[in-house]
Amino acid sequence: MDTNAGSFVAVRRLAGSDRAAGAVAFHHSSSAEVVTGSTAWIGRGLSCVCAQGRDSDARLSFDLTPVQEECLLRLQNRIEVQYDSSNREHQEELKALWCASFPGIELQGLISEQWKEMGWQGKDPSTDFRGGGFISLENLLFFARNYPKSFQELLRKQNGDRAIWEYPFAVAGVNITFMLIQMLDLQAVKPRSLFGAVFLKLLSGDGSAMA
Repeated sequence: MDTNAGSFVAVRRLAGSDRAAGAVAFHHSSSAEVVTGSTAWIGRGLSCVCAQGRDSDARLSFDLTPVQEECLLRLQNRIEVQYDSSNREHQEELKALWCASFPGIELQGLISEQWKEMGWQGKDPSTDFRGGGFISLENLLFFARNYPKSFQELLRKQNGDRAIWEYPFAVAGVNITFMLIQMLDLQAVKPRSLFGAVFLKLLSGDGSAMA
C-alpha cells in the first residue's frame, strides 16, 4: 500500500495456463539498452498514469510474469555492479564516454584534469560512480551516442542562462541514475509502487501498461 499516493499494487505470480498466456517475448539487448532504452519510456508511462488519474489506477493489479521477473533480476544484477577502475571493460567504456563527449580531443589519461571539463568532481572520475555504479556510466554513454544533440547541449550548457554556480554535468548524470533506481524501487524483490509496476511492464515489453 502506498500511503502517500493512496494506491494499491497487488503482485502475484502466474501459474499454469495463465503463465503461458502472460508470457511476452523478451528482447536480449545489452545492459545499457535495457536500462537506458527503457528510461526513455518512463516519461510516457508515468505521465500517462499521473495525468489521466483514472479511478482504475488506484486499484491496479499487477501480474508479475516469469518474463518480468527475469527482466527485474537482470536489471538488479546490473545495478549491483560497481565501477572498477582496474576492469578493462569499465576503462574502455569511460574512454568511449570521453570520445563521445569531446570528439577530436585526445584524452591524456583515465586520471586527468581534463575530466573536470565534463563535470566530474576531480581528475579521477572513478571516485564519482559510488552512488550510481557502472550502470550510470552506461546510461551516460547511451545518452551521448543516441541523443548527441541533447547531450552536447546539456554538457556545454548551451540553452538558458548560465548561473554563477553551475551544475556538474557528469555527476548530475550519475545522480539521475541513482534517483531513478530509488524512485522506481528497482532494488526491491517486487514492485511496491505504481511507478515501479508500470516501469517493469514497460521494461518487459508489455504494452498493456499503456492501455
